[in-house]
Order: sequence, then structure tokens, then C-alpha cells
Amino acid sequence: MEKQKLPNSLAVLILGILSIVGCCFYFSGVVFGIIALVLAKKDNALYIVNPDGYDGYSNLKTGKLLAIIGIVLNVVTIVLFGVMFAMIGSVIFSGDQQAIQEALKDAMGQ
Repeated sequence: MEKQKLPNSLAVLILGILSIVGCCFYFSGVVFGIIALVLAKKDNALYIVNPDGYDGYSNLKTGKLLAIIGIVLNVVTIVLFGVMFAMIGSVIFSGDQQAIQEALKDAMGQ
């Protein structure tokens, strides 16, 4: 019997890569990562039932790992943006020009 490719193994790999690339674009990396994990779960269930009948499990494992890394990177990026906004945003909304310039210099390390 000839081995079949797992139906979504390549899609999981591509979505895992996109989740890492999208980590700087707010929530797009999280969306790609979650979709990749859902598809990986479905294909993993197929593979567990009949491991000798399917090929492409390495792509599935790699895509799943990349999706997890992408989600973690995206969460870290969102937290950093939130902290940066909390530090600089409160000064900007105060309207004090001198305080704004000092906060920007501190943020730039000057």
C-alpha cells in the first residue's frame, strides 16, 4: 500500500512560518499559529490511527513547533508594546512637551 501525505502537513508548516513572521504585526501571528495548531491536531489524530499509511509527519511536527514559537513571540511582542505604550503613552497624553522629549530620549537610550 502506498503512503498518503497528511492532508494539512504542508499547510501547518506554512502557517507555522507565517506565525513567526507575523509576530510583529499585532495579532496576525497568533491567528496563524492557532489555525496551524488546530490543523496539526486533526492531522496528528489521523497519523496516530494509521502511522504506516501516512507520510509527512515531520512537516507536521515542525509546523506545530513553529506555530508554538510564533504564538509565544507574538505574546511577548504584544506585552512589550503594551509596556512601551504605558511608559510613553501616559507622558504623551499629558501634553507636556518637555516631558515628552525626555521620555523619548530615555526610550532611545540617549
